[in-house]
Amino acid sequence: MTTVTASRDAAGPASASSVRPRPRGRLDWRLRFAALSLIWGFSFLLIKVGTDGYAPFQVTLGRLVFGTAVLAAAMAVKRERLPRGVRTWGHLTVAAFLLNALPFSLFAYSELTIPSTLAGICNATSPLWGMALSMVALSEDRPTRVRVAGLGIGFLGVLTVLGAWQGFHGLDATGTAMALLASLSYPIGWIYVRRTLAGAGASHLSLTGAQLLLATVQLAVVTPLFTSVPASFSLVPLLAIVALGALGTGLAVLLQYGLVAEVGPTTAQMVTYFIPVIAAVAGIALLGESLAWSTPVGAVIVLAGAALTQMKKSA
Repeated sequence: MTTVTASRDAAGPASASSVRPRPRGRLDWRLRFAALSLIWGFSFLLIKVGTDGYAPFQVTLGRLVFGTAVLAAAMAVKRERLPRGVRTWGHLTVAAFLLNALPFSLFAYSELTIPSTLAGICNATSPLWGMALSMVALSEDRPTRVRVAGLGIGFLGVLTVLGAWQGFHGLDATGTAMALLASLSYPIGWIYVRRTLAGAGASHLSLTGAQLLLATVQLAVVTPLFTSVPASFSLVPLLAIVALGALGTGLAVLLQYGLVAEVGPTTAQMVTYFIPVIAAVAGIALLGESLAWSTPVGAVIVLAGAALTQMKKSA
């Protein structure tokens, strides 16, 4: 569930902020925007279903395998090559861990004990973490009063979601902490990529294909150490993992790049605010999950704060 910011920063030298005309035969960007929102919103439900039959590391490995396969096919069609250079591959290895292997695994483990709806709402805190970190790590991202206020409002929303006034009663602290750490991992990865790969001489597709490949290798090494081969292969969880990888990781990245190139990163980034809503609706309607009043109210506050942190001073 990377956001547009992640892909934009990981893109390298290509100008993501320039808006290109829509090629003939391509679906209207609004339809692709809606499709991306649905895909990422349902990803938390797919994680929950996948962990019903397989260990979290196995879910993450399967997700990365099928996601990498989709990008490999896209690279073959466009005749793209993997990036070159030891330095580039070294930085991509770190990016793969921070943007894929670590957060994907943390979300999978978190959903063993928390609802998919809560995991989706925790994912919406990424812009808040990103704003807080960029104030320290990126000197060019100077905070404004509105953005600082948004940061405070957003974290107030987090406390509301968690029911802080009740002493976090009834909340699985470990699972929630994992989901929040996963959301924190994304902006750390974005900042790292922005500092190290901004000048890499490769396309968006090439860099991300290599990044997912490296994340797959990382999980392929770790998974056998902590899991064993399943005694049986449950069909529905397996299909959920295939969909999570092929759609939620592979196709979503391709849709994301097209949106950033066509309408710009600011508009495309709005998808972030639809993800927790769709995740909540999917979890309640299809998995029978329940919500306390504080969860949706807090989610609205989180999204409002996140929106304010993305506002920049007009030229």
